[in-house]
Amino acid sequence: MCGIAGILARRRVNSYAVKAMTDQMRHRGPDGEGIWESLDGRIILGHRRLAIIDPTPAASQPMVSHDGDYVLTFNGEIYNYLELATHLKNLGRKFRSNSDSEVLLQGYAEESESILKSLNGMFAFVIYDARRKKLFCARDRFGEKPFLYVHRSDFFAFASEYKALLCLAEVSQCLEVERLLTFLNEPRLGLEDERETIFKDIKQLLPGEYLTIDTMSFDIKVERYWSLEKNDEFQGFEIDEAAYQFKSLLSDSIKIRMRSDVPVGSCLSGGLDSASIVCLNRETLGPSENYNVFTGRFPGTKSDEWEYASEIIKATQFRSHVVTPSPRGFLSELPNFMWYNELPVGSSSQYAQWCVFRLAKEAGVTVLLDGQGADELLGGYEQYFRAYLLTRRAAGVYDANEENAIRSRYPSAHLTIKQDILSRLPEGVRYKLANLFSKGSDFRFGLTPEARDKLKKFDSRLCSETLMLNEYLREESFRAHLPTLLRYGDRNSMAHSREVRLPFCDHRIAELAFSLSPHVLMGDAQTKRLLRESMKGILPEVIRTRWNKQGFIPPQEEWFNTDLIDWVEEMVTSASFVERGFWNVAWWRAAVRRMRAGERHLAWQLWRPAICESWYRFVVDRAATMSRYSVFSASGQVI
Repeated sequence: MCGIAGILARRRVNSYAVKAMTDQMRHRGPDGEGIWESLDGRIILGHRRLAIIDPTPAASQPMVSHDGDYVLTFNGEIYNYLELATHLKNLGRKFRSNSDSEVLLQGYAEESESILKSLNGMFAFVIYDARRKKLFCARDRFGEKPFLYVHRSDFFAFASEYKALLCLAEVSQCLEVERLLTFLNEPRLGLEDERETIFKDIKQLLPGEYLTIDTMSFDIKVERYWSLEKNDEFQGFEIDEAAYQFKSLLSDSIKIRMRSDVPVGSCLSGGLDSASIVCLNRETLGPSENYNVFTGRFPGTKSDEWEYASEIIKATQFRSHVVTPSPRGFLSELPNFMWYNELPVGSSSQYAQWCVFRLAKEAGVTVLLDGQGADELLGGYEQYFRAYLLTRRAAGVYDANEENAIRSRYPSAHLTIKQDILSRLPEGVRYKLANLFSKGSDFRFGLTPEARDKLKKFDSRLCSETLMLNEYLREESFRAHLPTLLRYGDRNSMAHSREVRLPFCDHRIAELAFSLSPHVLMGDAQTKRLLRESMKGILPEVIRTRWNKQGFIPPQEEWFNTDLIDWVEEMVTSASFVERGFWNVAWWRAAVRRMRAGERHLAWQLWRPAICESWYRFVVDRAATMSRYSVFSASGQVI
């Protein structure tokens, strides 16, 4: 796990600029740094190293091939590198290290871009191919690792983080405000769900894509090497066969993600996903080997998952580490938390995740397994039942008993009559009612009319009432919810120089799930039915049959009712908040008064303007004060 950066230009690149880019990402790779420069000075590749596999100098980067024809800078892990190394050695390839980085480099030298189809991992990398005079750039299938870039007629620059690109004088710091507001209106939609990003000059490779750029003509080409499709091998599986296959794939996914030359542990909440990983790991490691698990707690609140997490700890006898995130801790760490996250975050749960990764750092555990991806791939949220029932009815299946069981077990799976009526009212009517009765919490009420109009350009592409279940889950996994969570995980882990690995984000598991019938995924009134069935005899039953999914979320309403309400009030009454120009300031100030008067539900709305203003202060404004270096200034002087 590392940070990568580099520049290709039509004339000599300023090496100080690339050094400044890698310095901005020191946290991603505290174990070493490297710079490689082409003979003509037009290409410079940079790297910050977090040593995980083969921590010796032999695995340092940028890595140059034996013949000097290929140069690699790589962020991520290739989990099946041992199998690929054996294959390449059988083809006559000689290795100087035991690293997955060299396997990637040698694999490209042998198979060019075709090597991507053989990789099981999370990655973003660039290879300078001197033979074909091109840069080859690629991103993993799920987009676990970021790849940001700027393409101009006279230069191409890339990096793992925005702040690295924003320190280049030629890169504008102007924002796409419409994209920001759309995210705040619907945080499940990411700020990075399309090629364009919130910064007007910066683009990204999407999951499962590669990019080539000719080093002479600067012609750029982006192509897709993988997309989620049905696998004929798995179609027609009923629940028993599907569960057997799923457990086999998940076990192997965990096994190869345990490969490391530094300590590995797991995040553990009280939920089904992380518990499954931890319990399967006990099965793999055997009864005596120790292992570290890390849990965030919120004692004395409904958000505390310790009742369930402790069941897993008792069952596995793993070494437990606990942290208790607090609102005061959040406020004290807010400047750094925002700076390292780079973009606004959807809720305080991201701060809780930040605390867990910090705890792992304090314990000396460098690599952590986590359960992200299971909900989106396997049908883990109650609202997915709307798409499930739509799909079943479209196939001519109507099971009244099943639908009643869903309503009984998951009350939030359907809109209530009141919610349905309110959602169908014209916006102007809802706004008047909200003001008349001092109720209502629609985020759009807090925008100016001009800002609300801009949201129409970015309407949600997801609707559980119109998409079939498999298509809906695919959109959630690769365009909406999961990409946002993956960004949080990358930034929060890297802020503490930790690596997070996600066993559910394995393309083999995704292909299996996408090929199965909706009834296998969510039948019998069960979220994640496939996972529950496969974990029989492995998970404690109190976990396996737990229906009330909560998520790793702090008691945000309680936090706002005490320590955080002053923070919000300071934000929405500040001169800078007014000057943004898109806020209905009076509405937010009234919302603060309503919150103080007892409307605790407003905590979820008030988070949004407060975190947005914090982001402007601690990221946008701070970036504007950074030393900026010209791509071309040979002197290296600051602009």
